[in-house]
Amino acid sequence: MPDTLTPVLTDNWGDDRAWTLAAYTERGGYGALDKAFAMDPAAVIETVKESGLRGRGGAGFPTGMKWGFIPQDNPRPKYLVVNADESEPGTCKDIPLMMASPHTLVEGVIISSYAIRANKAFIYIRGEVLHVVRRVQRAVQEAYLAGHLGKDIHGSGYDLDVVVHAGAGAYICGEETALLEGLEGRRGQPRLRPPFPAVAGLYASPTVINNVESIASVPSIVANGHGWFASMGTEKSKGFGIFSLSGHVRRPGQYEAPLGITLRTLIDLAGGMREGHELKFWTPGGSSTPLLTAEHLDIPLDFEGVGAAGSMLGTRALQIFDDTTCVVRATLRWTEFYKHESCGKCTPCREGTWWLVQVLSALEKGQGSESDLDLLLDQCDNILGRSFCALADGAVSPITSSIQYFRDEYVAHLTEGGCPFDPARSTAWAGQEVLA
Repeated sequence: MPDTLTPVLTDNWGDDRAWTLAAYTERGGYGALDKAFAMDPAAVIETVKESGLRGRGGAGFPTGMKWGFIPQDNPRPKYLVVNADESEPGTCKDIPLMMASPHTLVEGVIISSYAIRANKAFIYIRGEVLHVVRRVQRAVQEAYLAGHLGKDIHGSGYDLDVVVHAGAGAYICGEETALLEGLEGRRGQPRLRPPFPAVAGLYASPTVINNVESIASVPSIVANGHGWFASMGTEKSKGFGIFSLSGHVRRPGQYEAPLGITLRTLIDLAGGMREGHELKFWTPGGSSTPLLTAEHLDIPLDFEGVGAAGSMLGTRALQIFDDTTCVVRATLRWTEFYKHESCGKCTPCREGTWWLVQVLSALEKGQGSESDLDLLLDQCDNILGRSFCALADGAVSPITSSIQYFRDEYVAHLTEGGCPFDPARSTAWAGQEVLA
């Protein structure tokens, strides 16, 4: 597996006014559409299956297989819903993609909708990123004006309408069934499954829900063939992905590379760690994934490699923390986020995240005793796997993993009567020069 960057989704981000239809078509944009229309919808699904594309929103479920679950004998309408409610701490790939090249997503929506035989699609964007909502709305408008959306697209006989929906700003709506609730006008709370969305999703109709990056990857697969996509990545984690590096690296940003690249290589590409500091811990897939440490620098960043190391690839949100960072404080901040964003539907999450914050807050101040660490782990054990959705599971992941790797640091807070780390030293660019 080559440790090189593979710009596909990001290849046009540096173009002049890359977000416009003119710039996108100049690079061959919407060319894959005619190739897809020349195929039977089932053949498009098979192409995506053969490519090995797995969901880029965190779970990594095979995309083509998910499309194949749609019951075509169901007389109700079929819907495609794009999950663009990106809001987990550290996750920052879909928003820049929609800002830089929204037409990549729109073309992917059209091809994907055609494949599952949907005549209406929704792009659900976090309402707080209004600039992104407006940019995608304009791209959809341009697509309508150019004949890429609407009736009889490109003379194919296929009709599709696309709605850009702005959510109310709730992290829970990144969970697919809570997103459907919000899209239908109700409070965003997860649904009990089954039935699954493929059978009874939006408006109780068969629905496919995919992440922005998953859908945006489809045009390149159709244009270049499933073999081209499958030639990148690893045996079970095919293709490329956007790796978002943030924190204590000298050149944070988006790095598009084959799945299976290592963090060591990505940090080198990002200019290395802050001068004079070393890697302490990092998240492979955002704040909801168990922490890893410097000993995991060379694990392959694919679904299997990260899983074998005890974490999850998730959204490839690589938050990098050096030796100035207090792991207890970082874990507390994440836990406060999950407590705030809990929808309150189920007791383990509603009550559990509150209690986690209480115990962590006391430990961070140096209050309590070492037995509180066992209490904290017991709380996590009683929360994990017992809630309606994965929010609570994500809340306990950084806690259990940070105690696993940094128990001595928790104990040091107690013996020293407070946090031994200076918060000012953890500021990303304190006394450092950022590489251009």
